[in-house]
Amino acid sequence: MSRWKLKWNSVFFKFSASFILVGLIPLFALSYFSVQTFTGHVERYTENNLRQMIMYMSLNINTAFKEYNETSKLMYRSENDIDQTHQVNVLGQINQIPIEAYLKTVLYSDPNIRSVYFVRSSDKQIYYQGKINQAFLPELLPLEQWMPVLDEEPKQLAIIPTHEETYFMKSQKSVITVGRNLIDTSGLLTHKPRVVGTLFFDIDPALFDQFYKELNLGEHDEIYIINNANQIFFSNTELQAWSETSDDVLVLSEEIPFLQGKVTVKVNKTSLFNQIGTTRDAVYIAIAICSLVLIIMGGWFSRRLAGPIRALTIQMTKVESGNLAANVTVRSNDEMGRLVHGFNRMVERLKSFIDEVYVAEIKQKQAELYALKSQIRPHYLYNTLEVIRMNAIHHDADEVGDMILSLSKQLKYVIDYGEDWVPLHKELQHLQDYFYIIDVRYEQRFELKITSTDNVNMDWQILKLSIQPIVENAIQHGLQPKGRGTVGITIEQQEDQLIVTVFDDGVGMDAETVERLHRALADPAKPTKSVGLKNVHERIRSACGEEYGLAISSRKHVGTSIQLRFPIKEDNYAASDLG
Repeated sequence: MSRWKLKWNSVFFKFSASFILVGLIPLFALSYFSVQTFTGHVERYTENNLRQMIMYMSLNINTAFKEYNETSKLMYRSENDIDQTHQVNVLGQINQIPIEAYLKTVLYSDPNIRSVYFVRSSDKQIYYQGKINQAFLPELLPLEQWMPVLDEEPKQLAIIPTHEETYFMKSQKSVITVGRNLIDTSGLLTHKPRVVGTLFFDIDPALFDQFYKELNLGEHDEIYIINNANQIFFSNTELQAWSETSDDVLVLSEEIPFLQGKVTVKVNKTSLFNQIGTTRDAVYIAIAICSLVLIIMGGWFSRRLAGPIRALTIQMTKVESGNLAANVTVRSNDEMGRLVHGFNRMVERLKSFIDEVYVAEIKQKQAELYALKSQIRPHYLYNTLEVIRMNAIHHDADEVGDMILSLSKQLKYVIDYGEDWVPLHKELQHLQDYFYIIDVRYEQRFELKITSTDNVNMDWQILKLSIQPIVENAIQHGLQPKGRGTVGITIEQQEDQLIVTVFDDGVGMDAETVERLHRALADPAKPTKSVGLKNVHERIRSACGEEYGLAISSRKHVGTSIQLRFPIKEDNYAASDLG
């Protein structure tokens, strides 16, 4: 009894017992209610999330077919009220455009449109445009099946559900066909519309794949897109019949107004909520382990922490007061021993860091002094060039003065030890200074033209000294052998890339030389005479990534074009540049 009484009077024993009791009771209660709440919440969230994704899918499909509806109405959009009957039957035009050209416009208006047909009502002539490289068999076009659908509602868009392209030789693809009549609206309206012709275009069912993949359905889950006549437009079960619905299957549907149908998804509840059961079991196991660990650790801490913690606390108090001579004796190799050892090492390294900081401050002052000296030398060079320029202007040698000014700007731009990335307008200004000297040197036999698209921001960042070596290469190897010519630079944005193209109308290169340059650029270790091109290419790839760099194309006696690809990089230092 006395032994237990002594333990009960120990503050660490009381702490351990209280810790275990206070920890276990809330742990069990909170874990049970949390698991129940979590399970219900996740099930509702998963179902609502799936329902939301299906709703978005129905909205996207509805919007896509509305756009196809608007595409079909392009036949009626013209600046003047024209006689469509005369246009189609006599002139072979739609909206004053040749039918073949109009069909090609519709064909390439959407990537999912595979083929476009126009059937002229007067002589049943079929006009055709398609993206597929297969023989078209117009006699097999199922107009006898399609036309009755349009005859019921001549003024409305007709949608023929998924069917095979039997009118193409050796084609096993399935498509959805959209049709609309072209009605002559130039004269008086009649009870029966005057149909001049009918436009059809086939849509690839892959249109639905992009929406279907976003649902991330399981292997045994099913999806159907059908109209009000239960005709299937799309299914992941290869258009098989509907499977029977059981209690283990969750069925979700959303209307597609334009198709007068709906999208229906059948999801297996077991696979949908399988992860929840696994998570729940893992939580129960974790609760049991935590409880056991809690009990063990409570008793262990009461024994092991008392002495070392007190000693460590005393020494920490000394360190706080500024006494860095504090040291704790290591009595064990366990965690507390390593903690004490770490404390001793911390004190030792703290002393070392104080000394290193003192030495670092001295070295920093020396580095600042050396940097100041290195800045004095370029300034001396700039000032000397400025004195020479002013002397040339004083003696009416304006051209020499301008050349010295351009040279001074180039030296300042090259010697400036700043960032590797500069605004685009600075790089172009440096290029113009360089070309001015070239222009004077070669007596205006070479010309520089720079153009950019409207969506290019001249504050975008570009790798410093990346364009000038390419222009210099174009003059030296392209224009000098010819005697005169033009170097052109175009700057444009393509998606998330900045494209700079340097081209010339010089002597050009043969295919073998271009291929040798490409091999040299692809292999960093391969030697080449085109050091400037290789250096610029490696700098861009090193700073931006493997997908960026140079691309060369050239034709003998025509000229050379070199394309530089950079990522679009905003100017984060515009404010400092203005200052």
